[in-house]
Amino acid sequence: MNLTLRIWRQTGPEDKGQMVTYQVEDISPDMSFLEMLDVLNERLTLAGEEPVAFDHDCREGICGMCGMMINGNAHGPQRGTTACQLHMRQFADGDTIDIEPWRARAFPVVKDLVVNRNAFDQIIAGGGFVTAPTGSAPEAHAAPVAKADADAAFESAACIGCGACVAACPNGSGMLFTAAKVTQLSLLPQGQPERYTRVIGMVDSHDDAGFGGCTNAGECTVVCPKGIPLHTIGRLNRDYLAATAKHTARS
Repeated sequence: MNLTLRIWRQTGPEDKGQMVTYQVEDISPDMSFLEMLDVLNERLTLAGEEPVAFDHDCREGICGMCGMMINGNAHGPQRGTTACQLHMRQFADGDTIDIEPWRARAFPVVKDLVVNRNAFDQIIAGGGFVTAPTGSAPEAHAAPVAKADADAAFESAACIGCGACVAACPNGSGMLFTAAKVTQLSLLPQGQPERYTRVIGMVDSHDDAGFGGCTNAGECTVVCPKGIPLHTIGRLNRDYLAATAKHTARS
């Protein structure tokens, strides 16, 4: 396959970026998207040019590092797939592919396709801690969990924090990520002691980090590689309303 790549190049957070065009030849359709970028970078390095900076780690769709916009789609055209698991057979010989970083105020560009996603860490930190009693491990069946709750908790825990939801949202909201992290604990017995302080802390941290508000556009769930459903945000909203009501009642 021979392809034309138009890639966002930006040397630093304060610098002005631009789209730069590159030609790549003899790309195997069985390559992953990141392997194709590796081929480009090898050729740029041999030519004495600066390689394209992009985030990656596991290359197995687990770590969430490889976020990028591909032809205007977070992670590319294939649903339920991270950029590292996207294969070049999804494109045709002669295609022009636009590659850009996540676009969100809360994710400032570091360099080229790399963005700073520390805002997600702020949300996690805002959730505080989970009470962990000392002593021997409890029996596995000591705290029964309904299967529906266990399944929903695991569904939310599948979130890998890639940021695609933020990049796709017209408001730059991180509410799907926040909801997933709240829900994975709020449905389990271990998460109950701090359930309501956690949701207030995480939502406040979300807003303080510069994310936009959620207006239920639903774009987040379309691009989420792990399929976190939109109703997860509904669970977050119910917990948040309950938490604020409890706080008001105490006041």
